[in-house]
Amino acid sequence: QLQLVESGGGLVQPGGSLRLSCAASGFTLDAYAIGWFRQAPGKEREGVSCISSSAAYKIYADSVKGRFTISRDNAKATVYLQMNSLKPEDTAVYYCAPTQGVSFRPVTTKMGQGTQVTVSS
Repeated sequence: QLQLVESGGGLVQPGGSLRLSCAASGFTLDAYAIGWFRQAPGKEREGVSCISSSAAYKIYADSVKGRFTISRDNAKATVYLQMNSLKPEDTAVYYCAPTQGVSFRPVTTKMGQGTQVTVSS
């Protein structure tokens, strides 16, 4: 059964950093591009970043460019999202999912549990 589990969220002050992890089980992670998405209360889910299966290609939402870095370790079946210079507007539940190529189009609309990121002083 294909499963992705997000972790690494928490409460951080503005300007702080967090590293999110997306661990895969039940399928071969390195066959898929993986995206990070987020959804804040009262807002629609939005794409944050995406990385190709080989890690050769990456895309970022304009709102996070220069602050977030996506990476992957296929040997560990894990995709990471390093988030620096966090802002209160980054507060959201963060999800990862396989995507249709390097894009913000998830293969499935069903997401996992996600991990909560709260940026507040």
